[in-house]
Amino acid sequence: MSREPSIGRSAAASPQAALRASATLVVVRDAPAGIEVLLLQRAENSDDRYGGAWVFPGGVVDARDSDCRAVVGAGIDDAAASARLGIESGGLDFYIAALRECFEEAGLFFAAGADGALPAAGWLAARSDAMSTWRDGLHRGRVRLDELCRELGLSLAVDRLVYFGHWLTPIGLRKRFDTRFFVAEAPAGQTPAPDRTETVELRWLAPAEALARRGELRLVTPTVKTLEAIARFDTVPALFEWARAPRLIVPSMPHMGTGSQGVRPVAPDEPAWAELRRIDPEGRATGCYEIVPDVPVRLSPRIIRVSADNGSVMTGPGTNTYLVAGANDAWAVIDPGPLDEKHVQAVLDAAPGPIRWIFATHTHPDHSPATVLLKEHTGARVHGRIADHAEWQDASFAPDEALAGGERFALGAGSTLRAIRTPGHASNHICYLLEEEKTLFTGDHVMQLTTVVINPPDGDMAAYLASLRELLALDLEWLAPGHGFLMAQPRRAFEWIIEHRLKREAKVVAALRDLGPAPVQALVELVYDDVPQRMHPMALRSLNAHLFKLRDEARAVLHGDHWAPGPRARA
Repeated sequence: MSREPSIGRSAAASPQAALRASATLVVVRDAPAGIEVLLLQRAENSDDRYGGAWVFPGGVVDARDSDCRAVVGAGIDDAAASARLGIESGGLDFYIAALRECFEEAGLFFAAGADGALPAAGWLAARSDAMSTWRDGLHRGRVRLDELCRELGLSLAVDRLVYFGHWLTPIGLRKRFDTRFFVAEAPAGQTPAPDRTETVELRWLAPAEALARRGELRLVTPTVKTLEAIARFDTVPALFEWARAPRLIVPSMPHMGTGSQGVRPVAPDEPAWAELRRIDPEGRATGCYEIVPDVPVRLSPRIIRVSADNGSVMTGPGTNTYLVAGANDAWAVIDPGPLDEKHVQAVLDAAPGPIRWIFATHTHPDHSPATVLLKEHTGARVHGRIADHAEWQDASFAPDEALAGGERFALGAGSTLRAIRTPGHASNHICYLLEEEKTLFTGDHVMQLTTVVINPPDGDMAAYLASLRELLALDLEWLAPGHGFLMAQPRRAFEWIIEHRLKREAKVVAALRDLGPAPVQALVELVYDDVPQRMHPMALRSLNAHLFKLRDEARAVLHGDHWAPGPRARA
């Protein structure tokens, strides 16, 4: 059975543990209420932290699985299977292992006769005692699956399997697996049964139900993510239409982290994943998968993050304040944060040496008001810009040096900050590039997991998109956002935001065409129909920014309090 290794004190003892080739088969069926998935409960084992977990059938590819290639039915050979899995050879053995493990653990036999059909239920029932003996023999390694197929005159129905996913066990654990996930529709008429050795119980469950019962059913990370993927489909044919379509399957490797849920694998789609890989490359679970207010996090020898305790729907987990190392143990601060004495003290405590510089990305109330207190404590020189419009701004901000963009600050000790003017979210927005680490401190220009509100008159959608496009030309490796964890693949982040904004703009144009002259309240209901209504007041700000951009492009026109398509609006 494919196992997620136990996590204990010795979990990080072998960060270079070899990967073992494994295969998992996700068996699905249509039910009156929708798709159901077969889940097996693993036997409890004192040596296994995940004993009792609910999983799909699966296990390690056995050396003898290659002997079964001779009894594989038509439809796929090793060359085709290997190409699908992205390996040079041996791909067919993963398919065979998935079928073998499913028979051993769940009793489902994917084999077909000469006509390509799976055996009828009655035909298998008449041989139930023999099949049970064969199943036990396979478990104990006494017989091979190809021998069973020859005795029954059947071929392994590997063509029923569709490649679905690829998971790698986190580095740093004692046992690691390279597991290929397949999906197959349950053989008609066959009734699964646990083997009572490795599996003690099984259930057919709708993916959404299984996920909703995670407190009762222990589910490991790949199981959760696979169930989430399947839950998007209402029927097995719809699932298979998507799964069979050409698509790139990239390996997913969780990374160990610690937090309020203890030590656990953090999946690649979780916010902390990229940061954990950077700060804890050996997977020793020394990084945290949560933003903890006012607790310093060392992101690199030059960078420390301290997050303010001001989390909200607008600020996410809180506003990040960054410390950047300079010469003679002096430090620079980027975005002091909100006016919070506790946070200012946390920043002072986190600084290994004196703070000599303060840089503000912009002057919204969650980013710059602590500048006054921090300067009182340190005497640091303040850098930034005053916004063009006073609404929603920090009136206390007074830079010692007003920045135009393009300035370079040699902090010393191999640290150089470059100011990059990025208007859009705010007229005075500046990002700072730490050149030596190719890390861009983005303030609110790029946020993690969401897009920022563009609030006119200080916010400008056209300027925002232009700033994002200019950033595409930079050689960057990391983004350090004003809210959230470090972000890898900066270019992908910029391109996603641009694409998202242009798609939203297209919805605005379509709404103007469909509604004709309409007030913004009617437009927001249509343009932001994918956003909860409680968020519409904030969405209204960005909608206005889109409309003003379209007005300036002659693609929208305002008549009184109603918007209509402009002369250059697309037909």
